[in-house]
Amino acid sequence: MSDRHDGRRPDQGRKVRIEVSPAPYAEGSCLISTGDTRVLCTASVSEGVPPWRERSGSGWVTAEYAMLPRATHTRSRRERSGPKGRTQEIQRLIGRSLRSVVDMEVMGQHTITIDCDVMQADGGTRTASITGACVALELATRWMISEGLVERSPIRERVAAVSVGIVDGLPCLDLDYREDSKAQVDMNLVGTESGALVEIQGTAEGDPFPRPQLDQMIDLGMAGIETLLAAQERALSGG
Repeated sequence: MSDRHDGRRPDQGRKVRIEVSPAPYAEGSCLISTGDTRVLCTASVSEGVPPWRERSGSGWVTAEYAMLPRATHTRSRRERSGPKGRTQEIQRLIGRSLRSVVDMEVMGQHTITIDCDVMQADGGTRTASITGACVALELATRWMISEGLVERSPIRERVAAVSVGIVDGLPCLDLDYREDSKAQVDMNLVGTESGALVEIQGTAEGDPFPRPQLDQMIDLGMAGIETLLAAQERALSGG
C-alpha cells in the first residue's frame, strides 16, 4: 500500500515519456513528459561563440527557460522585459548541467542554445528540462557530425535530474505539484551516467532535517536518475 496520493511508492518516479524530433526545424529537439509536466526542449546550433570566449578556440553551450502563459491553472504574464529571478536561476542551472558533460574543445567555435519551454507544469519543471535538454543536445551534436562541423561527439556522458523531498515525514522521489507545495524538504539532484553529482539544491521549508535523511534522499534521487538515463537511451536509440 502506498503512502502517496497518486498511488506511487515513495521510491517510484512518475511515468516518463520522451518523444524525439517534435520540432523538425531545430537541429535537435524532444518533448519530455514526467507525469503531467511537459517540456519542449530544442537545441539550435550556430557559428561563433560569445565575445569573451572567441580566443579560447572552444565552443559554448547555453540555455533559456520559459513557462508558457497557460502552463499552470491560471495564466501567467510573459516575461517581456527579460527573465525574472526564478527563470534566470533555472536556465543557469540547465546550462551548468549540460556544460558539465560537454568537451567544449571538440565543439570548435560553435554555440548550442537549448530552449526549454514548459507547456504544462505539475512540479519538477527544471529537472524535466535538464533531462530533456540532454536528449536535444545529443541530437544536435549528431547533426553536427553529419554536417562535418565536428569530428566526434563532444558529449562525454549523459546527464539527468530529478526532485526528491520529504512529504508528511516520508522521503519521496519525483514530487508532483501537490506534494511539492506541502513538502517539509524540497531538493533537486543533477547526476551523470557515471554516478557523479553535478548539483544538489536542497532546502528545509520548516524544521531542519537530519543528515541520515539527506543521505536517504540522495540515494533515492540517484536511483531515479538511473531510470531517467534509461529513458534517454531508449529515446535516442529509437526504442
